[in-house]
Amino acid sequence: MDAASALDTSRTPRWKPFAAGILLVALVTTAYAPAAQNGFIWDDDAYVVKNSTLPDSDGLGRIWFEFGATPQYYPLVHSAFWLEYRLWGLEPAGYHVVNVILHGFLAVLIWRLLLFLSVPGAWAAAAIFALHPVHVETVAWITERKNVLSGVFYLGAALAYLRFAAARENPGTPVPYAAYTLSFLLFAAALLSKTVVCSLPAALLLVLWWKRGSLGVKDVVPLLPFFALGLSLAGVTVWMEKHRVGAVGPDWDLSFAERTLIAARALWFYLGKLAWPNPLSFIYPRWAIDTGSPAQIVYPAAVLGLAAALWAARVRIGRAPLVAALLFAGTLLPALGFIDIYPMRYSFVADHFQYLASIAPIALVAAGGAQLSTRFAARFWPTGPRVAAAVLVTLLGTLGALTWNQLQNYRNLETLWTATIETNPGAWIAYYNLGNQRRQEKNWPEAIRLYRAALAQKEDLSLAENNLAGALSATGDLDGAIFHFRRAIEIDDQYTRGYFNLASVLASNCHYAEAIEHYETAVLQQPEYGAAHHRLGLALQQIGESEAALPHLRKAEQIRRKLEKRVP
Repeated sequence: MDAASALDTSRTPRWKPFAAGILLVALVTTAYAPAAQNGFIWDDDAYVVKNSTLPDSDGLGRIWFEFGATPQYYPLVHSAFWLEYRLWGLEPAGYHVVNVILHGFLAVLIWRLLLFLSVPGAWAAAAIFALHPVHVETVAWITERKNVLSGVFYLGAALAYLRFAAARENPGTPVPYAAYTLSFLLFAAALLSKTVVCSLPAALLLVLWWKRGSLGVKDVVPLLPFFALGLSLAGVTVWMEKHRVGAVGPDWDLSFAERTLIAARALWFYLGKLAWPNPLSFIYPRWAIDTGSPAQIVYPAAVLGLAAALWAARVRIGRAPLVAALLFAGTLLPALGFIDIYPMRYSFVADHFQYLASIAPIALVAAGGAQLSTRFAARFWPTGPRVAAAVLVTLLGTLGALTWNQLQNYRNLETLWTATIETNPGAWIAYYNLGNQRRQEKNWPEAIRLYRAALAQKEDLSLAENNLAGALSATGDLDGAIFHFRRAIEIDDQYTRGYFNLASVLASNCHYAEAIEHYETAVLQQPEYGAAHHRLGLALQQIGESEAALPHLRKAEQIRRKLEKRVP
């Protein structure tokens, strides 16, 4: 190895690309080996375990053509799950292994794309991305197949389009319209996996400006179909977040100024986690927003200041730092708080949000490191190259060890929520979900403690009030149960299950008149609630209203028969 190639692994000889790619995949599979032993976590039940489209022989059609059959309209992700369900059922190892393989393949694509763009340190950048512990959340969480699958298609589309654009620059070279078509199809596949990739056409324009120093109409026009498709499918996701997932309410009532503060602080947060990934948390604290606080205004001021400095220095230091910063911020834009997404209920940031966005700053740092190592190696030949290589090996070894260690938090729900509380003691969702675990185990005292801890962090949590009441009822504390069931429906007057549960406890305590009132509310809100009709009928019989009870008992029986017919 000569001085110029000490760390600049983008200069890998042409006859070695296969070996270099295999090495990237090997690094990923080694670091992520514990993932194969991990189970399902959090909303993996909605995406896999309890996803009714997976065991259904007609499920593939429903995934593509029944809007709302899946939590989000990401049909390629759910089609992959549908196929995998036929291969290994509900064995989590298979799903985890596929995520790891996709992550390794994505690292190879990063390397090839950076090579194509003549970025120094291309292989090092891909390896750092592959092993960085901030990406464990994406790879170890089966639900985030969305990220790894969309990322593979995203980078494939970028590479195909840049080949097309490069050929157009050479007048004597035939324009590869096949590459353009392939790019568009891969972009569509990426969007059908996760619409956060809608920023790709803007990213491509940034890359073209970086390489050429200017843009013209001929650069924009071919990307117009990309913009149109990306914005259309992104609109579908935004609609579903609000109307199907439920990203509405006080947690999302934020002014534009508040959202700007969130976005600016989030950008610095993500850069900080890339530079120093400790501690990492599944749920980070949801910080308070104060538009009048000088300390918080520093964040957007610093963002604007950095952007202005990079723009002013572009002639002296080149356009690459500015482009990397814009790619980072632009790729993160859908998750910066300007668009309402459900995870904002828990936190304004999450590691998996920066999965693709992190490529740009990692590539910039790797390129700078490669250039510095080249100068160092040339100055201190022949020991310089060995030192530079040792630095890279040490860095990758450290990142790999951190990733291996971080994977232990994702073994199961118990380890996930326990680790979350250790890093974020204010994470009400962690206490609530651990409480649900204890409830399933019938460990009522511990469940009660955890539900109270969740409510101490978030007082308006109707689900925790309801489950706390249920746990109290199981221990014989009916007065406590009634109090907390009442509290649940005070918080959310549309909480049908809360009315039913309150009515059931009241009826068991012979308070039939009030029980009937709440049962009636439940069936009014949800007319096909068979259990509520049945219990209402029984309560009416208890007070001698047999005639009024009969329609409800009949309705309950009709609903029961309908449900039996649906079961194969």
